[in-house]
Amino acid sequence: MRLSLLDRSRTRMGRPEAEGLTGSIERAEQAERLGYERFWVAEHHAVPGIASGSPPVLLAAIGARTSTIRLGSGGVMLPNHQPLVVAEQFLMLEALYPGRVDLGVGRSVGFTAPVREALRADLDATDTFEADVDELRDLLHGDAAVTAHPVAEAPVPMSLLATGRGLEIAARLGLPVVVGGPVLWTADGAEAIAAYRRGFRPSELVPEPYVTVSLDVFVADDDASARELALPEAWAMARSRQTGEFPPLEPVSSIRAQPWSSQLTKRVETSLDRAVAGSPATVARRLDDLAERTGADELMASTSTFDRGGLVASDRALRQIVT
Repeated sequence: MRLSLLDRSRTRMGRPEAEGLTGSIERAEQAERLGYERFWVAEHHAVPGIASGSPPVLLAAIGARTSTIRLGSGGVMLPNHQPLVVAEQFLMLEALYPGRVDLGVGRSVGFTAPVREALRADLDATDTFEADVDELRDLLHGDAAVTAHPVAEAPVPMSLLATGRGLEIAARLGLPVVVGGPVLWTADGAEAIAAYRRGFRPSELVPEPYVTVSLDVFVADDDASARELALPEAWAMARSRQTGEFPPLEPVSSIRAQPWSSQLTKRVETSLDRAVAGSPATVARRLDDLAERTGADELMASTSTFDRGGLVASDRALRQIVT
């Protein structure tokens, strides 16, 4: 499998939110040195635990500090934007960093009603997603009724962040997919990926189906240490289910000092079990299993943790496992 990183610019308790962005840039520089294929960034709006709401702006900053690694969005949430504006943003990135830019698009809208209202979007915005994706592709390729500028020498590659119906849309449109979440570990999910491949409509630019799997991967000296490294993200996810708000990452010592209800414990353990966390041998075994069941062409590790040093070491160890 090819190997890439998805960085969500996670913020950390007690630290300035700007460090979430500078940390993403520094991580991209290291990923390039280590030989990662791509470095993608995310779009989240009004989320306390995530600093990045604008992938194009962050990618411009990362592009200025790197020279070879591909840059992309995981993803731009198309219901929040007009296709022409997205096309112009990514054509501008392509003009600045030719041959290095990817556009990943998703169909999520704001997490809460106030956020959706602030974005001038609603849940019905996803109804036109397939048509919007098609329009965006035409704009990127120079085939639309209007011409988006700057005109690119070559089309910006586009992928779909997809599960369920999204996989069907990607197959019809002949687009690569990025798949994450519980679907990776279920028989139904494996069948949905297989159905995507069977139903894929090839094009001149994308002649074959392409599947990227995205999940948290934590590598440490032993399994117990890796699960501790994974704990802050699992804790934040579990707490968001309780409070409706995705919080900044907390240190392990702080998490361990807090009371854990039985429900919270179960949610944390479920998140830890879904992550690929362990020693190099454990992670290699689980990734081999994942590759066999999904036939993945690429692994995009979406790892976040409070300990930046541990994250650096994990990225380095993962690069040694996936060669």
